[in-house]
Amino acid sequence: MSSSDPDRWLRDILANVERIQRHVDGMSAAQFRADEKTQDAVERCLERIAEAARKLGERLDEAYPEVEFGKLRKFGSVLRHDYDDVDVELLWRTVRKRLGPLDAACRRELRLAVRKPRRGRDV
Repeated sequence: MSSSDPDRWLRDILANVERIQRHVDGMSAAQFRADEKTQDAVERCLERIAEAARKLGERLDEAYPEVEFGKLRKFGSVLRHDYDDVDVELLWRTVRKRLGPLDAACRRELRLAVRKPRRGRDV
């Protein structure tokens, strides 16, 4: 499968959302704040999510304004380049409030992709 395949990037996002959910399963905000390993794991998964969103480009921005894909793409830059400014509370809020809409949007796009043929693919 080509690395320019949007379905792959959607699946990458979903895989990392699921990883984050497993990492924080059963954790409270206080437990998350105290667990540097989980913070690091979540941050790395968010970097991957942001990179996949960057590769997707602006194609989903209008369809899913609640996800704020543009902010997600910029967040990846912060995680990579301004890592010393990353706040643990921001990570926790992202995990608790933003991953649900992101997950739903990616799942919907993958369902839609199954229904419509793409150029260059056998249907």
